[in-house]
Amino acid sequence: MLAHPKHWPSWLLLGLIHALGRLPFPVLWALGSLAGRLGYLLARERREVARRNLAICLADRTPAERERVLRAHFGWLGVAALSQGVGWGISRARLQRLVRIEGRERIDDAVAEGGATIVLVPHFVGLELGGAAFTALVHPGVYMYQKIRNPVVDWQVRRARRQYGSRSIERHDDLRGLIRALREGIPFFYLPDQDGGRNGVFVPFCGVSASTVPMLGRFAAMSDALVIPTFARYLPWGRGLELRFAPPLEDFPTGDREADAAHMNRAIETEVRAMPEQYFWVHRRFKTRPPGEAPIYPPKRRRKRKRR
Repeated sequence: MLAHPKHWPSWLLLGLIHALGRLPFPVLWALGSLAGRLGYLLARERREVARRNLAICLADRTPAERERVLRAHFGWLGVAALSQGVGWGISRARLQRLVRIEGRERIDDAVAEGGATIVLVPHFVGLELGGAAFTALVHPGVYMYQKIRNPVVDWQVRRARRQYGSRSIERHDDLRGLIRALREGIPFFYLPDQDGGRNGVFVPFCGVSASTVPMLGRFAAMSDALVIPTFARYLPWGRGLELRFAPPLEDFPTGDREADAAHMNRAIETEVRAMPEQYFWVHRRFKTRPPGEAPIYPPKRRRKRKRR
């Protein structure tokens, strides 16, 4: 029961997030930037992960330049965290004021033709608000969902993502439902650019072999889908968010898992270099290493268990 007293702290947290979401966006931007800079000072482990990722992916920049990107990145993380509630129950009218959509004709044309469409959405920090804008202002779609451990947060996130007609498919569910939705012309909002574990394929990402989820090419082949890379970018000084639809991937898929995964990574890399401050660097993107290669990140510190 979600009303159980043990869940009350979670409900209080959700109430705070909802309240923050009602603030003017420039105020949220300012508060979030401050919170993010504080996070930079306190979250040592995540800061080190991000620093190592930047050393790999922005190797052509000086350490001082990468450090500036790192500090700015934590500021944008704070903005994303505090603006989480903006997409929870927000009106379409406010979303229209906050979100600028570019290249919309690409997704509109694809949906109008009635074919399958995959919206490739890399992990930039604005993707949650971008997802709300996509659902409310562009097209209700289908997305893959992984259950959140906290049942109250899980309920809220599912509710928010479905509020304008989107459908969710559990990550471990039978994929026939997803393919059926694609063939019905429902866009698939897909985020595949994190560590693929031992089930991934090792292909370059920013010049380093990275375990990559190989499913984008498979989904596209199974449904004969057009793949449209889509990027969410927070605008400076709290001016809102830009949701941009790029040209569809050309000559994709090829039927070769490694070639298709590498093609996807190259498309993401281009945007990462264009706005590095807003890519999700605190994720251990290179956690799974090819056999025989040394780990890139230091081992996680284990929390001491309380003695009974």
